[in-house]
Amino acid sequence: MMTGFREQGTGIPLMLLHGISSGAASWHKQMALPGFRVLAWDMPGYGESPMLNVTRANAGDYADALAALLDRAGVKQTVLVGHSLGALVACAFAAKYPQRVLHVVLADAAQGYGQSSPEQREKIWRSREQQMALGGEILAQTRAAKLLRPGAREADIATVAAGMRKLRSEGYLAAAWMLAHDDIHGWLKSYSGAFEVWCGEQDAITQPELVQGLALRYAMPFTAIPQAGHASYLDNDVFFNQQLLRIKEEVRDECTN
Repeated sequence: MMTGFREQGTGIPLMLLHGISSGAASWHKQMALPGFRVLAWDMPGYGESPMLNVTRANAGDYADALAALLDRAGVKQTVLVGHSLGALVACAFAAKYPQRVLHVVLADAAQGYGQSSPEQREKIWRSREQQMALGGEILAQTRAAKLLRPGAREADIATVAAGMRKLRSEGYLAAAWMLAHDDIHGWLKSYSGAFEVWCGEQDAITQPELVQGLALRYAMPFTAIPQAGHASYLDNDVFFNQQLLRIKEEVRDECTN
């Protein structure tokens, strides 16, 4: 396994991008999907992935790192799934490397605060800074369950908590700065391709109506994921994976026509 990502299976490449308080390991319920070569990265500054050589990086800098990772893995084109903050990176990648994208899914999308007032951006940044100052263990104890639906499975809470405990301060803070200062619409306005938007119906982090608003703004399909909170791919992995398998068939049909 190369530093920076996990992979499993053979077939159409499927690249999974995690959120700000997570990591590659959180995608364990998606790794064995038939017909896919599944790749899940630890974004720069997460897991064993090195930090970006950029101070105050934006989503485009993370997208460049993703392109380099795909090059190392020998992947020319991929189905791209970005969850939460990963959706912002997915949009930047699609905008910068449209020829490398087979299909784009934005799940429980964090849209960034780049269009907000300077005061709001500073507030978001400082709140994340304060969270990280508490340490991963406190984050895991106080926030893990909030990323899932009420009454979530203990095993799923444990998965989210484990990711929070492994957070590296410098990586988390770099991503938090990007969240506070970048904006998903800045990337989407320069991407002319299609994408689809999904959201857990019980998402308390990125509210479903705001995520659905993203789909409506660009006239793209929206899928509500039932019985799922923010980490929808954990809460309702059966439904989430069914949607991924649908996309596999659609991409395969497009490739053969």
